[in-house]
Amino acid sequence: MLGKEHVARVLPGGKVTLRARILDPFAPTRAAMSGTPFAHLRFVPETTSTNDDAQTLLGDPGAAGMTIVTDFQTAGSGRHGRRWIAAPGSALLFTTILPDPLPADALWSVPFLAGLVVHAALKRHGVSAQLQWPNDALLNGGKIAGILCISRGIGARAWAACGIGINVERTDDSAPANIAPPPAYVRDVSTVSRSALLASILQELDRRRALLDNPNRIVRKWEEVAQLAGTRYVIHIDGDAQPFAAIGRRIGPGGSLVVEQNGTERAINLADARILRNPG
Repeated sequence: MLGKEHVARVLPGGKVTLRARILDPFAPTRAAMSGTPFAHLRFVPETTSTNDDAQTLLGDPGAAGMTIVTDFQTAGSGRHGRRWIAAPGSALLFTTILPDPLPADALWSVPFLAGLVVHAALKRHGVSAQLQWPNDALLNGGKIAGILCISRGIGARAWAACGIGINVERTDDSAPANIAPPPAYVRDVSTVSRSALLASILQELDRRRALLDNPNRIVRKWEEVAQLAGTRYVIHIDGDAQPFAAIGRRIGPGGSLVVEQNGTERAINLADARILRNPG
């Protein structure tokens, strides 16, 4: 939650007034990233969506490497416009604009890189998350993090940004009942602060961003960390009446999930499918 300090001001005649000033809970993150391409951090107490804020800045050289972080999103969303719901101050909600443009045909690999970064940062703080295609991280079967990347093409190049939401504090009104998968929370297993976790994520992103020169290397690493090969999935294709069971094999061209169903391989497009559960 937001902290406040009261600033005293002496007016003519000796009258003293107190003005409340909202403290930036992510000042330690900014200090930790000083001297890196990710030192530019903008904290806004409330916004509609950090992705919406970042979208207007893509392509602006002055915004390269900027992170926009908030305590509360009034219209946060994931894939297909699904709502991301978190009580004020309970989640780490931010969007980071990558410092450099990349080839437009490599954009599909950015969410997989973001997944690796989030997984590694959580692991630093004792949170053993499991990556799930295409853009989630799970903890004990519950969703602890979601990723939604955005981009803006400029010819053959593109600017990209990673929008990330991580459930940190469990509150009475963090999520509606019967949501699937149910939410999981960092605080259930770790005492790391939101500011320290954000610093770890940005440090991991700085360390790994050179991988964007080789998208196939990113997805091979993602497959390894997610233990994709042989994992049993239940998949629901949008528009189909029933889900189906399949065995994960690999990530295909453009980020599709290649699975085996009844002895036959098929590619699942991330735009029209969702994983209902991952039995392991």
